Amino acid sequence: MIRTVVIAAVIAAAAVGGMPVAAASGKYANCTEAHQDGRWNIPQSDPDYWAAGDRDNDGIACEG
Repeated sequence: MIRTVVIAAVIAAAAVGGMPVAAASGKYANCTEAHQDGRWNIPQSDPDYWAAGDRDNDGIACEG
């Protein structure tokens, strides 16, 4: 019984460990890159938003 539980836990951990993880930041290294790509005022709901690009913490990155 314990062996079955341990094996199931190892399999579950391996499956979770192999799943892709969302990026912690957007696709741009900085706002200069975003602006060169034509991106300004990136809202927090946008996948390209990243907290470091939001200097005043208002939910909008690379304001301009």
